[in-house]
Amino acid sequence: MFSRRFKPYFVFAGAILPTLFGTASARADQTVYTDSLQNAWQNYSWATVDFASTATPHAGSDAIAVTTGAWTALYLHHDPFSSTAYSALTFWINGGADGGRKLQVQATLGGASQAAVALPSPPANTWALVTIPLSHLGADGKSNLDGFWIQDTSGTASTTPFYVDDIALTSTASSSGPISIRVDAAAGRHPISPLIYGVAYGSTAALTDLNAPLNRLGGNNTSRYNWQQNADNRASDYFFESIGDTDATPGGRGDTFIAGSQTGGAQPMLTIPTIGWVANLGPGRAKLPSFSIAKYGTQQSTDPYMPDAGNGVHTDGSLITGNDPHDANVPDSADIEGGWISHLTAKWGTSDKGGLKYYILDNEPSIWHSTHRDVHPNGATMEEVKNDILAYGTKVKAADPLALVVAPEEWGWSGYFNSGADQQYGSQHGYSGPFPDRTAHGGMDYLPWVLQQVQQHDAAAGQRTLDVFSVHFYPQAGEFSETVTDSMALLRNRSTRQLWDPTYISESWIGAPVHLIPLIKGWVSSYYPGTKTAITEYNWGAEGSINGATTQADIYGIFGREGLDIATRWTTPSASSPVYSAMKLFRNYDGHNSGFGDVSLSDTVPDPDTVSSFAALRKSDGALTLMVINKGLTDAAPVAVNLANFSAGPAAQVWQLTAANTITRLADTALTGSALSATVPAQSITLFVVPAAVVTPAPVTLQPAADTMVGAAKLANAIFGTQTTLIVRKASALPNVMNRVSYLKFDLSAVHSAPKSAVLSLTLSQIAPVKSTMAACKVYGIANSSWNEQTLSWNVATRSGTGYEGLNTNTTSSGTLAATSQVGPLPGVYTWDISAYLKDKAGTIVTLQVIDESAESIGATFQSREAAAGKPALTLTF
Repeated sequence: MFSRRFKPYFVFAGAILPTLFGTASARADQTVYTDSLQNAWQNYSWATVDFASTATPHAGSDAIAVTTGAWTALYLHHDPFSSTAYSALTFWINGGADGGRKLQVQATLGGASQAAVALPSPPANTWALVTIPLSHLGADGKSNLDGFWIQDTSGTASTTPFYVDDIALTSTASSSGPISIRVDAAAGRHPISPLIYGVAYGSTAALTDLNAPLNRLGGNNTSRYNWQQNADNRASDYFFESIGDTDATPGGRGDTFIAGSQTGGAQPMLTIPTIGWVANLGPGRAKLPSFSIAKYGTQQSTDPYMPDAGNGVHTDGSLITGNDPHDANVPDSADIEGGWISHLTAKWGTSDKGGLKYYILDNEPSIWHSTHRDVHPNGATMEEVKNDILAYGTKVKAADPLALVVAPEEWGWSGYFNSGADQQYGSQHGYSGPFPDRTAHGGMDYLPWVLQQVQQHDAAAGQRTLDVFSVHFYPQAGEFSETVTDSMALLRNRSTRQLWDPTYISESWIGAPVHLIPLIKGWVSSYYPGTKTAITEYNWGAEGSINGATTQADIYGIFGREGLDIATRWTTPSASSPVYSAMKLFRNYDGHNSGFGDVSLSDTVPDPDTVSSFAALRKSDGALTLMVINKGLTDAAPVAVNLANFSAGPAAQVWQLTAANTITRLADTALTGSALSATVPAQSITLFVVPAAVVTPAPVTLQPAADTMVGAAKLANAIFGTQTTLIVRKASALPNVMNRVSYLKFDLSAVHSAPKSAVLSLTLSQIAPVKSTMAACKVYGIANSSWNEQTLSWNVATRSGTGYEGLNTNTTSSGTLAATSQVGPLPGVYTWDISAYLKDKAGTIVTLQVIDESAESIGATFQSREAAAGKPALTLTF
């Protein structure tokens, strides 16, 4: 992680996709311009504007022709009025002869400009409709809206005009009433990876409370962690100082982190340095600076606690160059890091034995020349990053073939497309190409090239060296801050679209669609299929605000819906913060690790910038979980939820987080069929837990998959599997002469839940000799079900080592007594209640042994499954 508050070395000039353009006209509730300005709107423009151009009107006779200078604008003004009645600004735009304009729209409130919305480049000589919600402009529900402008952002003058026509404010009346949320439990189904809920540097207590699955040890200082000295260098984050941990034990930091993570129930992720240098310490573990004042002279800034440590910048603002990396560092290599990996596997075991599973390869290599310029002053090339992944990944796989290698951990937008070498070149040459490293690699983008090359290597080697393709992302328009002005809060609300929406133009210097998750998943699909995707650093700021909480909840929902595999937030928020509470609402809302579901479902809302919603089934109990996020700053939102293809129970549990920063269980909400209604407060997150309707299955009656009897003495080798009878007899007067025992096998593999009752029924056809009463016949459950009725005999069943052990054919049984029933004296159906025995046997195959343990020589003959009628049966009710 590094400071995100500056523009990168240069911006990749990617294609600008259409975003706000539509194809149909919108109903105008207040006309601003149609052939001329209407409704007291006035021209305050500071561009060259012709309000009566007949060159190419969209409709009617005239359009507005706008010829811009650098940063000039078409500005339309009105006396301040309430925008409450309006939902959007609409207009038609034509790119003119040239097209390709770089433009943005801003509203004004009392003369003060609000959030800027970047427009896609209007097509040349083509009219396109633009619709911008007032919420995007920071102008919804305001009392002092007084204008808006369309401004050039290229910084250069144009020689030909573009055109604007049919400008209007559209009414909110058409969208009055509850917000419709439609969930379809049969559509959009895919697993949600639990690993998207990870954190960084989480304490054991926080990991347990958040039920967090991953805990990352990463960031700038991990690039130069020296495992042998248990020390790191803080790089540009803190005066390029090498500082030791209190504990001098080699590898102590990693070992402590692994122990704390595992105790908290999380998988640890450790960063392995690949930069080629790691920290060094002085005598007695003394700190060492890379830019000593004594050695390199006076500098702009020094560490107040170590006055000899400078920031590496001369007093005139120029960077100190040519420093000696050995001042505070020692060379590193894959072999040295291989020693740490061996230490980790020796201490903790391999990943399949509970050891470290995730090895991250360094941190943000394309900006090493900035953050780690004391040891890596030249920008990293594509080749260097690829070679590092292969060299260090191979070391991981040699020690632990099943461990997962995570790379390249790139910092952000420019770092996805351009190597460090090209970013550095761009900063030195006005951000204009051609860029040497890109040119040397066939003009390919940086990260796709690396993926492609690693895949080709791994295919030839027959062994993966990269398992997880990882990037970092921080919004670049100021969202990563604690600023919570209305305009910033609204920007935060909509800028999460950068994670998924190919039609959303980033409202930052990026000025292009980001659609991050589809982007990286697409690269993996094209260049290294089967690789997992990860965002291992992200943060939208406002940690202490409910606006930050609603944004974090939105991000969690997006990660699950879009099918991201792994995410770890930077870092773990304070347990007292609303963002922490939002995270807990997804993973442990009731303190018993109950959370959002694990199978994503289709969930649609009309405007996710105002109210977003995410739905998932929870496999553990079949409940449908619905997370509704009202991002509105001031207004509660009535919602009407329709649940298609889901049989809901009568009422849903409701858990809610508001600005009060407490997860509260509210009264249950009743459902009417498949619908529920509620009103969610402004800036709130509401979880509805909708149980599945209780459906009582019909009783199930099973016949045996096999049944037979065995006899002693002269019948000891006889096979009775095809006979129509089962005999149970104890010959007490003549032991082991005519004893008979019967067996029945039932297949319960299609039974998925424990039955409330289970009754075995046998039809008695004969008793010999006839007695007024019959001693108890007992049913035992036998663990071994490997027998079959074509081979089972008395001798086979009792012979040791045949695979039939546990089939006890004596007149007492070593099985589990399931039930006893009096049988006789007359023929009829007799039953044994074996519910207790079968309570945990769902999904298995069971064998029942029927035996007579009376003192008299009495034989009971029952019908077998081969009989024409009166077959044995096992009846299950639920």
